[in-house]
Parts: sequence; structure tokens; C-alpha cells
Amino acid sequence: MKLYHHPLSGHSHRVHLFLSLLGVPYELVEVDLAAGAHKAPEFLKLNPFGQVPVLDDDGAVIADSSAILVYLARKYGRTDWLPEQALAAARIQKWLSVAAGEIAYGPCAARLVTVFGADFRTDEVIARAHRILALIEAELAGRTFLLGDNPVIADVALYSYIANAPEGNVDISAYPSVRAWLARIEALPGFVGFRKTKIGLAA
Repeated sequence: MKLYHHPLSGHSHRVHLFLSLLGVPYELVEVDLAAGAHKAPEFLKLNPFGQVPVLDDDGAVIADSSAILVYLARKYGRTDWLPEQALAAARIQKWLSVAAGEIAYGPCAARLVTVFGADFRTDEVIARAHRILALIEAELAGRTFLLGDNPVIADVALYSYIANAPEGNVDISAYPSVRAWLARIEALPGFVGFRKTKIGLAA
């Protein structure tokens, strides 16, 4: 099983983290984004969208971080991470959509400005980040993880960009429940951190 990734990509880190939490064997293959390797013909055969991460499981190729999380949970029968019950599955899907929406256009986008020089309106993406962080703070109040006492793939999907949000000048000090949740994820057996960059508030 090969994971094509980049160490500064939060989308890649989600999958790296989940593979490690599952304790399954895998090989990391770093894709040189700066050199345009993700747009090279060989990589585009794996993912025509030209994005990381991509998982190659003995010829079964899956792109998109959320899709890979679902694939891994189902492949290994980990109903603790992705329950089969309709309501729990729907709640997880909601948070996967948040990861692809509000997180991507909030804390992720703010970090893209500082780490990669992306052309976003800084004030706007930071404001979006605080809006979603406030909602997550309320969701986590009195709760250990997003759905209850145990982590699910939704927690993994949201972790990376929230953990490194200060790199995008997003201050998370006002969100004690979020910070406690981050610490609980970091205490899970098999946890691997998202590479830090000394920039923004993390400088």
C-alpha cells in the first residue's frame, strides 16, 4: 500500500495519520509539488485532478482524502471509526463535508497564504476559520470527540488544518474545547504529527 503525499499537505496528513492509527503497513511516497510532480503525466494517471493524496492499494487507486479515509475504514472493517448505523454514518458524512468546505476555505486557506503564498483575501479566510472553529467549539463542549466518547474518521479529517491553523494567523487560544480535543487526538496510540512550519502565529 503506497500513499502519495506531501508533508505540508493537511489533506495528505489526514490519511497518513489514519494509516498510522490503524497500525497497517504502508509506504510513503513524497510528491514534489514545488517541482510540479503532481502535474506530471505519470502522476496524472493516478489522479487526473493532479492532487495529493493518492492511495495505491495493490492497484486499487483512490484519490481524495475523505474517500481514502472511508476506504480504509471499510477495508479493515473498522466500524469503530466508521459505524454502519445510518445516523452515525450521516453525522460523519456531515463532518467530512465540513472538512472539504468550511475547513478547506477557512483554516486551510489561511495557511495556504502564509505557507505557499496562495492568493486569498487574508481577512476573509481568517474570518471563515473563526466561524467554523466557533461552531466546532460548541459541538465539542462536554464531548470527548465529535460524535461522542470515541474518535471517528471525522475527527481525523478535521484535525490537521485545525492543529496547524496558527501557521495561517488563526489564533485558536479562544477555543478551549477544540484545543482539548486536539490534545486527545495527539494522545491516541499511533498518532503522527503534521509537520510544523514556523510562520504566522507559529513563528
